[in-house]
Amino acid sequence: MGGIMPEWLVDALNAKAEAQKPKWLKDAILARLEEDERGSQPTPTKTEVETLSIDEIASAIIKREGGFVDDPDDPGGATNFGVTIGTMKSLGIDLNADGVVDKADVKLLTFDKAKEIFITEFFERPGINKLPKELQATVFDMQVNSGGNAIKILQRTLNETNDFDLAVDGILGPNTLKAATTEFRELGGELVNNYGVARRDYYYNLGDRREKSRKFARRLDGGKGGWIKRAEEFLPPELHLTEEQHRARTSVWE
Repeated sequence: MGGIMPEWLVDALNAKAEAQKPKWLKDAILARLEEDERGSQPTPTKTEVETLSIDEIASAIIKREGGFVDDPDDPGGATNFGVTIGTMKSLGIDLNADGVVDKADVKLLTFDKAKEIFITEFFERPGINKLPKELQATVFDMQVNSGGNAIKILQRTLNETNDFDLAVDGILGPNTLKAATTEFRELGGELVNNYGVARRDYYYNLGDRREKSRKFARRLDGGKGGWIKRAEEFLPPELHLTEEQHRARTSVWE
């Protein structure tokens, strides 16, 4: 049928399209409109406000990780300064030179050696240093904490934000780097925040699937565990969950 559609039909189609938009997209559009009205830059994030060197970022990660831990519920096994025994074995770091990489070597690991490993193996080797600078700290921290899941979370975030159809393979290849750079130019701090929220959701979802992991996301008294607090360190305060929201999210674990 030719001709111009009547106004009532145009309005009806527009209303239907608006109703089908996911909530996150509506919120993002609203936030952008508010920014345009204020004439402001994209939403600031902690990493944009604080300009940190890679050495400072790595040192902060080590401080979050703490010293030697050998928790049977942690799939990473024996860990010191955040470096797992598996990482040390794969790199052949035999600190006591006895021909075997074991817990004794993990205990001998120093702060400076851990920092060297993180920068080389978890920042430069996977290519996180090629991401927009404002994204680097949170993705780097997650890479240390959860390996290739850090990049998978970024790929899912980019796919959901702008339908990039990236392979979720945990590899920071040219397509993912291009998508991240393009989307950061468009969204700025909003993309960093989207990643931080997705990272927090990853921890909660892991708790849903694996009962032994719940103690890392929720304290014995029901409050936020280390994983959740760690994710929220990279989010502005207004995006932190309240204690009530956290308890409601973890109530399914009872």
